[in-house]
Amino acid sequence: MERTGVLLTIFLLHCEEGFSKEQSPVEIIDSFFKQHTSYREDKEMLDLLFRFVQYTERQVVLFDALEDAAYRDIHDMHGPGTLKQLQSEVQQKQNQAQLKEKLEDFSVRLVLTAHPTQFYPSEVLGIINDLSKAMVNDNTSQINSYLRQLGKTPFFRNEKPTPYDEAVNLIWYLENVFYSAAGHILTYLKDQFPDEISKKNPLVRFGFWPGGDRDGNPFVNAGITLRVAEALRGAALKSYYLDVRRLKRRLTFKNVSNVVLAMEQKLYNNLFVPNHELDISSEEIIQTLQQIRTTLIEEHNSLFLDMVDNLLRKVELFGLHFATLDIRQDSSVHVELLQTIAETTDVLPPDYSDLPAEQQMTTLLQAKGTLDPAVLESELHRDVLESMAAIKTIQETNGENGCHRYIISHSTSALDVMHVYGLFLLSGWKKESLSVDIVPLFETIDDLRNAGDVMAALYQNEVYRQHLQRRDNVQTIMLGFSDGTKDGGYLMANWGIYKAKEELSAISKEHGVQVVFFDGRGGPPARGGGRTHQFYASMGPNISNKEIQLTIQGQTISSNFGTVDAAQFNIEQLMHAGIHSALFASKDSTLTPDEEALLLNLSKESFEKYSTLKNHSNFLEYMLYVSPLRYYGEANIGSRPSKRKPGKLNLDDLRAVPYVGSWSQLKQNLPGYYGVGTALQRMEKAGKWEDIAQLYKRSLFFKTLMDNCEMAMTKCFFPLTAFLANHPNYGELWNMIHDEFQLTRSYILRLTGAAELMEDKPVNLQSIQMRQRIELPLLTIQQYALTKIREMEEQGQQTEYKPKYEKLVVRCSFGIINAERNSA
Repeated sequence: MERTGVLLTIFLLHCEEGFSKEQSPVEIIDSFFKQHTSYREDKEMLDLLFRFVQYTERQVVLFDALEDAAYRDIHDMHGPGTLKQLQSEVQQKQNQAQLKEKLEDFSVRLVLTAHPTQFYPSEVLGIINDLSKAMVNDNTSQINSYLRQLGKTPFFRNEKPTPYDEAVNLIWYLENVFYSAAGHILTYLKDQFPDEISKKNPLVRFGFWPGGDRDGNPFVNAGITLRVAEALRGAALKSYYLDVRRLKRRLTFKNVSNVVLAMEQKLYNNLFVPNHELDISSEEIIQTLQQIRTTLIEEHNSLFLDMVDNLLRKVELFGLHFATLDIRQDSSVHVELLQTIAETTDVLPPDYSDLPAEQQMTTLLQAKGTLDPAVLESELHRDVLESMAAIKTIQETNGENGCHRYIISHSTSALDVMHVYGLFLLSGWKKESLSVDIVPLFETIDDLRNAGDVMAALYQNEVYRQHLQRRDNVQTIMLGFSDGTKDGGYLMANWGIYKAKEELSAISKEHGVQVVFFDGRGGPPARGGGRTHQFYASMGPNISNKEIQLTIQGQTISSNFGTVDAAQFNIEQLMHAGIHSALFASKDSTLTPDEEALLLNLSKESFEKYSTLKNHSNFLEYMLYVSPLRYYGEANIGSRPSKRKPGKLNLDDLRAVPYVGSWSQLKQNLPGYYGVGTALQRMEKAGKWEDIAQLYKRSLFFKTLMDNCEMAMTKCFFPLTAFLANHPNYGELWNMIHDEFQLTRSYILRLTGAAELMEDKPVNLQSIQMRQRIELPLLTIQQYALTKIREMEEQGQQTEYKPKYEKLVVRCSFGIINAERNSA
């Protein structure tokens, strides 16, 4: 290990020197072996490269742990965007009444998803957590032990995780991070705003997709969904049990200790006694805690009342469900299922699929009885009906919050929503008792443009309006950033979602419906990530902000919410963004017609530039052979395939995670900026530069777009692939991407008045730069291996070393993506 560490340091310096001399990764590695080692055989050289990968993986973990340990030192936990600042603002401006009104129904819902962007196995996540705590306490003995443990712990999964494995991994965060962080936040709010907090409305909620998201994942079924719901309930009960045991050590008083002991025993029985029938509810736990609370106040001078209140807040929030399990399926599956039902049963007429949309709705709603899933041959089709029945089972055990949302991917019409409504009735639900919210998901640029018409048609449907009335006239609509960016480029996707929210807010208000937006976001700017809270703070009063709902996934969970401090800080930032914009945002935050026209023109110009690149004949081939895209599926990091349908790869079926992640590993990051420079240049030529400069100063929305664009570009490193500039097949594409990067960079620097990207965010910039140094050997090795593979394939060679180079590509992906933290 010591020898590997010494050689790796020399190798890093060799890489930096080589790229400064415009050498290719192959030239750099070949010269390194000749100058600094005695290795000449392929096997010896590959063995050393694999050791470099293993060593670097652990360097990344160490750096992650260091950043986690330093979180309070590099973040102002009581500064801008925190609840402490909100408290000061409310008191200063005497906005208590407005705050109370806002908090009646406002909440932040974080939905944990299992998208394959997290390469750390759960064992390593645990070590990072323990290592950071040891660093905070300056316990060098523990640090040494954990580092030795890290050296012996495998980073590589030999088998893909199952959806249940993914669920268990994410439940770890619920138990060890979110449970405590949410408790702290709710206790603080209750203490500071006792009259403004509504008892009926939990201000923080959590959602959960592993085990419920079956869109393109053949391994998720109703059985898995029920197992995950059971695991979530068990984790919640275990968290309460541990807290009650802590209470028992303190509440040793008359008329209290016996009540605590009885509650501990009941929780124990429901957790650990085999075949014990569930005989506890969240309402019972809450009533017991309130009884204890009353006794403490009346008989024991409120001693340790804060501990009881903290647990009470948690039980009110997490119930027996811990997190709401969402069900998601693609609209095409429902279409196929209904066609099969029409062809093989007498429930629907044989020509059902040929009927006009309105007639299909009427016919489906007139269908009688409950359809037995067993009559269907397809496992996928059976699962749709079984999953709908499973929701009812989950609600009976975990409460309605356990599972009450059905999300429809690729929603393009009102019929897509009514298909799901009708299938719920066929699965055994009754109209009057259908306690499920049906959530359309609009993703592509065209879908976003048509979203207003789709929802207007739904609101005008009498049957669906009655369903909404039974659901308190609240309609949740999901908007996906990732596929929008893949489809239309960075500016068009963000502008498309902004305008869709504006239009949907107006249409919903017109129909007397309260709309809630649920944003599908990934980690990097290309997938709606970056400075997420700034996006919500930038929404004007013409966009509904009843709730903030967003997905957090992969590395975003571990990087932004991986510790209690980080989770508390980032949840507070989101809460502050939603509340502050409602209480203090002026009407000036709304874009003027001229500003909207300017942003529309920028988006159109950017879209045209991006479309030219995307439609290039070699675009997909470039991604397949220059990036590690085709090896994503072999990384064993997620249960879900990297594309929605089997067969030849096409851009529509390619999932956003491997799409964005591949550009990230190439250090080209084009989905986060491509087309922006061209758009700014064309606007300048049209005499609009001063307008753009004013828009950047006045609009937080536009500034956030540009800030996130800066982040994406800061993580680029074009010398890594500069050797492709003259490649006969890929040279043209490489130069197109590089030229647009340079153009965008120059305009962004001009707009910000800075000398370098992210100059105004020195801590974040330093973190990125340090991580880039750690990952540079991996980037070099990965491109070296990809080049070797291409050469073998072009020459038709079949050697024993090709599989080893392919494995090297996959192994490098681990460290690269972990080092980036929000790269996919």
